[in-house]
Amino acid sequence: MMSEIGCYGLAGHTESPRDLLDEVRLAEDLGIGSVFLSERFNVKDAGVLAGAVAAATERIGIATAATNHNTRHPLVTATLATSVHRMSGGRYAFGLGRGFDLLFDVMGLPRVTSAQMADAISIYRRLWRGEAFGHTGPAGDYPYLSQDPSFNEDIPVLMMAIGDKSLRLAGQVADGVVLHTFFTDETLARAVATIRGAAADAGRDPASVRIWSVLATVEESISEQDRLRKLVGRLATYLQGYGEVLVRANGWSLDDLQRFRDHPLVQGYPGAFDAIGTVEELGRLRDEVLPAEWLAAAASGSAENCARRIQDQLDAGADSVVLHGATPAELAPVMKAWAAVRDPALDALPVNPGWVRTPGAGR
Repeated sequence: MMSEIGCYGLAGHTESPRDLLDEVRLAEDLGIGSVFLSERFNVKDAGVLAGAVAAATERIGIATAATNHNTRHPLVTATLATSVHRMSGGRYAFGLGRGFDLLFDVMGLPRVTSAQMADAISIYRRLWRGEAFGHTGPAGDYPYLSQDPSFNEDIPVLMMAIGDKSLRLAGQVADGVVLHTFFTDETLARAVATIRGAAADAGRDPASVRIWSVLATVEESISEQDRLRKLVGRLATYLQGYGEVLVRANGWSLDDLQRFRDHPLVQGYPGAFDAIGTVEELGRLRDEVLPAEWLAAAASGSAENCARRIQDQLDAGADSVVLHGATPAELAPVMKAWAAVRDPALDALPVNPGWVRTPGAGR
């Protein structure tokens, strides 16, 4: 298993969550070290998917990337994590993200703050240590919380982060960090420095935080439509949702973002470009709107070039790389090319995607 490499299960949209079972079995056969599972409020429940992966595989790491603390009672969330942790034999890392304010508004849920996330993580860890307690804090008021007094579960917590505040918080409280797709190599290096600096300021070992780069990977053997959807469509969808955050993180031009927003194809578009964009529409975005340097913050072309881009992420300071937006079958040529050039020292990384070192081994 190449533990430094991850992929997403059911990347993007799906109507058949059962497809995940075949995906993760193939991923394990290819040596992909971890599968990351995003949550959507349709047929992608984080607990169900993680449990399915635990049951269908024996070696691959499993990460929730991500769910939100405000969508479940903390006791329910902690139970999700301990269940998958034990079912998988310790291969599971629990991941949290901020989510989307507008979605929470229409759901009638409170918007997520940094203080809430840090507080929620502290609650989970106390429950996993077998504590029984009442709690009042940013994450809520709970008269009594307890799972099992015999618990002493070593479950790592991942945080999804993009902006400086989230990066610093992750360095302070998380065991691992999953960054955002379409970070330039320079942005990745800055993010790594921010995370490790925040860890040091909090009195933690900066090297103990496992940092995952997320690299959009579009190998040349797939169809043109799929290449456009996974590269152009995916970036355009991010720009539709929270473009300013990503553009500012990369130091890109806000004027270019405004030109994207003002383009007649973008204005009033009826959905996400990575879901419904046609070859013609995505080709127009590539040729008329999106700067080439924005699309270059990815891995594309030959399998060998994609392998070189993986090494670029490690050279920029990441511990591991999620090959984003591609199924395990699509990643097979990339994994073969990467296996031919990877440093064998990477074998020292644990299978669990939340640890840099095995718990108890000097962590």
